[in-house]
Amino acid sequence: MQSPVIIEYIVNWLRDYASQANSKGFVVGVSGGIDSAVVSTLAAKTGLPTILLEMPIHQKADQIARAQEHISILTNTYANVEGHRIDLTHTFDSFASSVDIGDKTAEKTKLAFANARSRLRMVTLYYYAQVRDMLVAGTGNKVEDFGVGFFTKYGDGGVDISPIADLLKSQVYTLAKELNVSQTIIQAPPTDGLWEADKTDEDQIGASYPELEWAMSVYDNHTIADFNGRQREVFAIYDRYHRAMQHKINPIPVCKIPSELFN
Repeated sequence: MQSPVIIEYIVNWLRDYASQANSKGFVVGVSGGIDSAVVSTLAAKTGLPTILLEMPIHQKADQIARAQEHISILTNTYANVEGHRIDLTHTFDSFASSVDIGDKTAEKTKLAFANARSRLRMVTLYYYAQVRDMLVAGTGNKVEDFGVGFFTKYGDGGVDISPIADLLKSQVYTLAKELNVSQTIIQAPPTDGLWEADKTDEDQIGASYPELEWAMSVYDNHTIADFNGRQREVFAIYDRYHRAMQHKINPIPVCKIPSELFN
């Protein structure tokens, strides 16, 4: 993997896209995770105005610390970068109390609230993007965006551009090292940070990113019958998530009215 060349390619792609879109720069949500750290650094390297937003909602202290450290490093390194902390905890709590429809401990309710956190952040990112004539840069990688759909529809999936969506998670880590991303971020277990409990991505999905990358690589040419043991388990996990995520990436279904009904 030619990391320096790939970095230059993405940076140029970001710069060219912004120019064609008549956009002044980028807005990136920074979570303290590896994906947002890489995307925000790539955006910073374009030289275009870049706004980094930390948007905690009942966030864990270690996630906050990593996000703030990363933003501090980039704002001190690049004159075109500015960082802001938008605490959405009160906004989320107000929303949660307003939509109380019963048992908040039910699993479906917990998931709905987790996704609501992501959607509140999306609204915040687009507020800054519209006010400043900027683009919202997504932080999803290839496995998340096109493999298992590990993102919130109209939440972190609501973006203008996706700089790393053609990179596997392992490749994002390789770029992170080349970009000198903080070791605290590189070593932290991946998490979406949407839950009260410390749930890593692997806890939620049931498989690690290297396992999911393997499943993604064999999925189109194999069936579950071709595997045994842990490989069979991982293939089944990938297959279940991949099927379920199609509504996130396919166009919204439109009810086409037969022309004769308009007569």
